Amino acid sequence: MIIGAHSIIYSKNPEADRAFLRDTLKLTNVDVGGGWLVFGLPPAEVAVHPSKKNNVHEFYLLCDDVEAFITQMRKNKIACGPVHNEGWGLLTELTLPGGGKLGVYEPRHARPKAMNDAKRTGTARKKK
Repeated sequence: MIIGAHSIIYSKNPEADRAFLRDTLKLTNVDVGGGWLVFGLPPAEVAVHPSKKNNVHEFYLLCDDVEAFITQMRKNKIACGPVHNEGWGLLTELTLPGGGKLGVYEPRHARPKAMNDAKRTGTARKKK
């Protein structure tokens, strides 16, 4: 039934942020027309947190070593904030070329297994 997830990063300078995701983070991508890139992501997870209001969503990237990630970002002239130990992970925030912020953390919590592609194959519609 579910074959993936699509996240959106809104940006005042989408071209610069797309270039960062493509060239610095080296995310796979496809041009869906006119230079509009859609990026592939590693396995993902979603959690539901309590809130006093709905329609509040956050997006984070996960890394295996936050200090090494920050070092690599500095080499690429990407600013990262200080690392905060949140218990569930070591969290930093990078500044995208377009000016937005993106959280990146080294998880300390249990991680779910990624959904198996083979399991989903039977539920996806065949292209004609």
